[in-house]
Amino acid sequence: MSSLQSLDLKQRSATTSMPPSIRATPEVAKLIDISKCIGCKACQVACGEWNDIRDKVGTNVGVYDNPADLSPDSWTVMRFTEREEAGKLEWLIRKDGCMHCADPGCLKACPSPGAIVQYSNGIVDFIEEHCIGCGYCVTGCPFDVPRISKEDNKAYKCTLCSDRVSVGLEPACVKTCPTGAIMFGTKEDMKEQAAERLVDLKERGYQNAGLYDPQGVGGTHVMYVLQHANNPELYAGLPANPTISPMVSLWKGVAKPISLLAMGAVALFGFFHYVRTGPNDADGDTVPAENPPPDAVPPKRERDHA
Repeated sequence: MSSLQSLDLKQRSATTSMPPSIRATPEVAKLIDISKCIGCKACQVACGEWNDIRDKVGTNVGVYDNPADLSPDSWTVMRFTEREEAGKLEWLIRKDGCMHCADPGCLKACPSPGAIVQYSNGIVDFIEEHCIGCGYCVTGCPFDVPRISKEDNKAYKCTLCSDRVSVGLEPACVKTCPTGAIMFGTKEDMKEQAAERLVDLKERGYQNAGLYDPQGVGGTHVMYVLQHANNPELYAGLPANPTISPMVSLWKGVAKPISLLAMGAVALFGFFHYVRTGPNDADGDTVPAENPPPDAVPPKRERDHA
């Protein structure tokens, strides 16, 4: 759990009301310039060292990706893509991890109060002690990032080093990157940095260079400078227009209230049934009425003469 104070919270999962914000925090962002990345994986190592996580040594899958995928013990991985065009080979290397969406699908899908929080600076964080391991965050994420641990049944992902950011430090991956491919600061500053870099890339012939900050999720607090922004799928399947699954909106908007009403109707029916019919005995049979004493009913002859 990060050391950011509760007053920095913007929203919490499965919670409709939030405490009033007392201080304004500028939105932060991490900018990853893919054109500068050399695939050294120093960011992977720094992430593991700072967060004290160690993934198991996997098997060779025929590419440089190692680990081959995100996991509860690998919060960021390098995705290597070979691209050939006009007889020329191009490496596209993307640092994969949580995008920290401004409109986070994982938070919207989570049914556990406070298991996922979004701070006012834009960071989306998982609070493991509140996680119930349902996996709804995996379904709600358009980038397929969260992973459920088989050991403790909790969800894990990149926290954007919220503990470091809260005390004025940059994320561990930013600090360790040897080429300056990863930068960190306010989102506005990162957009300005990206704009300058895009001018240089276009002068070098990358006319489709652009900033990846998809608006389908309200924008992200992890942004990419792409040489081929017109086709982000080239970068190991980076979605062109990520959006929150309609199932999440259906669950929160329609299905959940209907299910709650149905549960309330069943409870109300049970209450009226209890009031009208009465309790049952331990064997499930209704309690028989007691027989009146013999002298309480006059003999038939007396009733006939009456």
